[in-house]
Amino acid sequence: MTGILVIEDDPQLGPALRRGLTAEGYRVELVRDGNTGLERALTGGHSVIVLDIMLPGPNGYRICSALRAAGLTTPVLMLTAKDGEYDEAEGLDTGADDYLVKPFSSVVLLARLRALLRRGAAGTAAADRSVLRVGDLWADVTARRAGRGDVELALTPKEFAILTCLLHTPDRPVSKEEILDEVWDPAYTGGTAIVEVYISTLRKKVDAPFATHSIETVRGYGYRLTPREQP
Repeated sequence: MTGILVIEDDPQLGPALRRGLTAEGYRVELVRDGNTGLERALTGGHSVIVLDIMLPGPNGYRICSALRAAGLTTPVLMLTAKDGEYDEAEGLDTGADDYLVKPFSSVVLLARLRALLRRGAAGTAAADRSVLRVGDLWADVTARRAGRGDVELALTPKEFAILTCLLHTPDRPVSKEEILDEVWDPAYTGGTAIVEVYISTLRKKVDAPFATHSIETVRGYGYRLTPREQP
């Protein structure tokens, strides 16, 4: 069941939103002030946040800005009685994903929420696809970060490229020639010995500090990445 956090202090509108969204099959949490709303939003677990601008305590602009500063990417739909273009621009500039002026129809609200849910699901799926994993070893190809478990690894660009090359085909041997073609510039005319040098430095960062042996040598061919965590 999709969770929606509604931060709205209007004594009629807030409960009405909760009833209407619950009737549509959503799990709804309603809070009526900015401080509680910010606290609940930061706990996560909500698929969408419906956020009023004028609230007791921090207003919707400040809440949305604080959420984005904290790294929370949950879609935010702002509700407001203000209909000026500068108010809308300010809401979007603070990190809101959409903006709805009161009064509004339930049909429009539901359509906007469905759009945000689709966008959020697509973003999550894309983020998941960008992270390659074998065992506890991972690489985020979009952010160009890698790590083992919760420990982030300091890799050079070449080391990162070799690691992602191996992560793309776990348990399948990758030849030195494949790595050379994938990672090095086509103008490079040296031999595959350079790959051996970089694999050695990569192992010192990926395996040695963790007493693991996940980058295996396939004699006479290349290397294979396995999820095995112990040598």
